[in-house]
Amino acid sequence: MDPIPARAGVGFKLEHHCEILDHRPDVGWFEVHAENYMEAGGAPHHFLALVREHYPLSVHGVGLSIGIDAPLDRAHLGRLKGVCDRYQPGLVSEHLAWSTHAGIYLSDLLPLPYNRDSLQRVCDHIDEVQMFLGRTILLENPSTYVHFESSDMTEVEFLAAIVDSTGCGLLLDVNNVYVSATNHAYDAAAYIDSFPMEHVGEIHLGGYAEDSDDIGGRLLIDAHGSQVTDPVWALYERAVARGGPKPTLIEWDNEIPAWPALHAEAQRADRILARRATNDRAA
Repeated sequence: MDPIPARAGVGFKLEHHCEILDHRPDVGWFEVHAENYMEAGGAPHHFLALVREHYPLSVHGVGLSIGIDAPLDRAHLGRLKGVCDRYQPGLVSEHLAWSTHAGIYLSDLLPLPYNRDSLQRVCDHIDEVQMFLGRTILLENPSTYVHFESSDMTEVEFLAAIVDSTGCGLLLDVNNVYVSATNHAYDAAAYIDSFPMEHVGEIHLGGYAEDSDDIGGRLLIDAHGSQVTDPVWALYERAVARGGPKPTLIEWDNEIPAWPALHAEAQRADRILARRATNDRAA
């Protein structure tokens, strides 16, 4: 199990395997979605095993449905453990969301109300996952498009309470912060300032798509299909200034670019991390 360095990483895409394996680019680490590697063999496993020989790896789940109002899918949890046992990732993460109902997997990561009932359910599920995997996981803040009237705490308060109860870590998705803050008209910088950075084990950066709601208001979609925008970079610098350098992933899962474009985004994040590390040493 190689630790994930406080550098920029990128998602491993089969489209880039030649550039990665032939040239060994200067990238801190790679991340994969666990669900893409739950089958026993095939080309994805072949190339990922080769990448794993040279780079640390993080595993990011998208289908565990931590927030579901029902028992976790133990078969899915078993498959996740199989991926972790096989590749020994430095970090394992999941979303504060639900994505299953009555045995059906949905095509989105859906939000949940931030109240005591949801809190207990999520904490019970995280305890179960961490016990089953034999390791601490990171929980990611979601991008959201609706509010629940039944919520009686903020998202940051909810996440902090989960950490206090379960001992899990947090994955701060800065793009999700900007998307949600824009959609719900709150201050993204204030959210970053209140986030419990001491529990953050990884940061995500990505691109969003622009749309409009039914009354013509600005609506952002967490799309992962473009470059990181300047407002998100600014929030990222604010987060790093507060919490110090953290492993940082460039998420670009759709409209996948040529390798140089993806690598350039990682290099920009690395420069921000290096500046902060230099400032820390000087201080």
